[in-house]
Amino acid sequence: MACNVYRNGTGLHKGAMRPLAASNSSNVKSSSFKSRIPPSSNHSPGSAPLRRSKSAGGSDGVPGRVRVAVRLRPRNAEESVADADFADCVELQPELKRLKLRKNNWDSETYEFDEVLTEFASQKRVYEVVAKPVVESVLDGYNGTVMAYGQTGTGKTFTLGRLGEEDTSARGIMVRSMEEILANVSPETDSVSVSYLQLYMETIQDLLDPANDNISIVEDPKTGDVSLPGATHVEIRDEQDFMELLRTGEAHRIAANTKLNTESSRSHAILMVHVKRSVLGAEDVIPSETDKSSHFAKPPKPLVRKSKLVLVDLAGSERVHKSGSEGHMLEEAKSINLSLSALGKCINALAENSAHVPVRDSKLTRLLRDSFGGTARTSLIVTIGPSPRHRGETTSTILFGQRAMKVENMLRIKEEFDYKSLSRKLEIQLDKLIAENERQQKVFDDEVERINLEALNRVSEVERNFADALEKERLKCQMEYMESVKKLEEKMIENQQKHGCDGFMKDKCNGEGPVSSIVEDVAEVKKLLLKEIHMRKEAEDKVNKLRSQLGQCPDSGEGGGSEILKLQKALADEVRQKKKLEEEMIILRSQMLQLTFEADQMRRCLGRNGSANAYGGLDSPMSQVRDSLNGHKTPVAALFEQVGLQKILALLESEDANVRIHAVKVVANLAAEEANQERIVEAGGLTSLLMLLRSYEDENIGRVVAGAIANLAMNETNQELIMIQGGINLLSVTASRAEDPQSLRMVAGAIANLCGNDKLQTKLRSEGGIKALLGMARCGHPDVLSQVARGIANFAKCESRASTNGIKSGRSVLINDGALPWIVQNANNDSSPIRRHIELALCHLAQHEVNAKDMISGGALWELVRISRDCSREDIRSLARRTLNLSPIFRAEMRRLRIEV
Repeated sequence: MACNVYRNGTGLHKGAMRPLAASNSSNVKSSSFKSRIPPSSNHSPGSAPLRRSKSAGGSDGVPGRVRVAVRLRPRNAEESVADADFADCVELQPELKRLKLRKNNWDSETYEFDEVLTEFASQKRVYEVVAKPVVESVLDGYNGTVMAYGQTGTGKTFTLGRLGEEDTSARGIMVRSMEEILANVSPETDSVSVSYLQLYMETIQDLLDPANDNISIVEDPKTGDVSLPGATHVEIRDEQDFMELLRTGEAHRIAANTKLNTESSRSHAILMVHVKRSVLGAEDVIPSETDKSSHFAKPPKPLVRKSKLVLVDLAGSERVHKSGSEGHMLEEAKSINLSLSALGKCINALAENSAHVPVRDSKLTRLLRDSFGGTARTSLIVTIGPSPRHRGETTSTILFGQRAMKVENMLRIKEEFDYKSLSRKLEIQLDKLIAENERQQKVFDDEVERINLEALNRVSEVERNFADALEKERLKCQMEYMESVKKLEEKMIENQQKHGCDGFMKDKCNGEGPVSSIVEDVAEVKKLLLKEIHMRKEAEDKVNKLRSQLGQCPDSGEGGGSEILKLQKALADEVRQKKKLEEEMIILRSQMLQLTFEADQMRRCLGRNGSANAYGGLDSPMSQVRDSLNGHKTPVAALFEQVGLQKILALLESEDANVRIHAVKVVANLAAEEANQERIVEAGGLTSLLMLLRSYEDENIGRVVAGAIANLAMNETNQELIMIQGGINLLSVTASRAEDPQSLRMVAGAIANLCGNDKLQTKLRSEGGIKALLGMARCGHPDVLSQVARGIANFAKCESRASTNGIKSGRSVLINDGALPWIVQNANNDSSPIRRHIELALCHLAQHEVNAKDMISGGALWELVRISRDCSREDIRSLARRTLNLSPIFRAEMRRLRIEV
């Protein structure tokens, strides 16, 4: 092994843990974990350089002995009865970390361990003393291993793999370790992935992917590291993901019932947690070329620490005559004992510094090569029982732990340069340089634009000045031109005055020219103005006269108008009152008929039970009321004849909410009888109910309307009418709006009835009926879940029939819409109706071969096997058994899992 050289050196603790009675030498105490951890990797400038391996197989390391703790299981009920007259064979001294193993009443042997945990030790204390130091070392970059060893039934799986879903204080080492790892890693820079395996009959199987049942072990020829490239690696983000992973793995782990344990693990479970963390290495100090005394430091290099935590829940060592193993279980026991024997040989060889360690004798020892004598920090917890009947097994378990305490590991940190982080930093720097270049380019472009803008402003200013000067010059020229023209006109007038003054003055004196025509026009205008004034005055007089006449009329007409308005108002009130009375009469009559019908039903029920004589007084008055109302006819017939179906349907549109609710209830009760359904549909009742469902505001109305539609949907003809009128879409919308469980039950019942029609399969899915049905399962109410299960069973039955007839191919719509997990989860529901419908749905889904693989991966195969064995109904059991035997895929999977039906 890689650390044999160091173990042979002077630094090794060679003192073996032997019984105190056989040796007088002092026992060797292991140092605390914190004292063995090397300095942190985040060094400040000037601190010591970071200790790290130069490669995956570097030679430098830190010594660390395998730490061993022993835990005593309390007596169970069987041992309390069987061993009542015997004392426990084990005596614990936890304060001295000692354990006494009695040979008889006067002789005993004493052993020392790193920790001694009594039967009262809590799960938290077990984790803190056994696993927490290992988990802390894994977070610091070391590999770590926590392993449980002991006889069958001594609590190994309880200590290591307990989920603690009901009681968090009962959580085992696996859950607590992952909690601490997730609390100390950064989601941005670190990653945590998990693989869950089992070693069964010398075959490594993947518990997260049962189909991957023969995983090979690969060893690095340079470093000797062991890896399992074929195993499933799941990235863990939070504790919930890890709990789901553990539940999945535990469901696939092989266990059996033996005399020593009702659920004995028949395989070794191995949980591997891979932690990848980013850290900063020490700064590199480089001397300057000009001055040897001066130094400058490069920035710290990003490093990646890859560590691995291995949690091993070994199968219990057992003796065949005590466990009662036979047949295949006997072969399993032989395989378990063979691998544990090989592990013990390896530990003996390491404890004795043997030149040869037989790690290749078993796959278990190959997987744990790094845990014993390798580079991992290892803690071993051995579990024992108090019963003196199993003293031999307890002794061998204690001796196994004593030998393991002699094994010394060389702890090393595996670090690599984080080239991806460097690449990201360079990319960020490049992006910053590009951004800076773009910023400078933008500044330059802005400056050029500013200079261009200033030049344009100067050019425009010069153009404006030039235009102003040009305008001034033009105005100056115009003024000069006008002055020149004026001077010419003056000269022309002077010339005219000189030559034509006598003729002009003569014409003016004779009255010639346009003066006479102007006077005539003025006179005509005055005449027209006077005429207009006169006409206006006459119009004003007529208006005043009409106003005076109008003022005399209101006194006589006002009284008549008010009387007419009063009469109209009274008439409208009478009409409304009459309509209200008619509605009340219809409601009271329907209520009376309903009470009569209920009394009649009660009388018949009591008559069948032989109690009619005791309640004879009730029958007589009710029969009299019924006789007086409908002439000895049935209440439903009387309701049709006396009230009228049309009037009842008309009340569905009443403005009074109470009237509408009562009318819907009457229609729903009528629709419950198959003989009335056709008359309701012919009278337009289905259309009215769908319109009311589309526009209802009160949830009570919606609930009753959905119930009425569910009653009508029991008829195949009505189902097609509901589909044609968009009823599926309306029911889907109502399912999303409703919150009351009773409303959801009514809607689910209507959709469940529609699911039983072969012609509506495609329409149901396209209009959201299937998703609405699955969505109502969120309510959790048993009545709602029963209707949802019935709808799924009806739909699966129609699909199976269509697949058998060659009408449909491909996966089930239920599987495509994600119904399979819910079906598997409720296949063993406490409610009998829900369980019966789900069992039928599973059988129908399994009849189509294309659904087999999805059902196997979804866990439905185990439910089918359970149904074929434990179902209370013989027909369902036979159907499940026949389906499993006819499917080649199911048969192959059952052969692989060794399941017989």
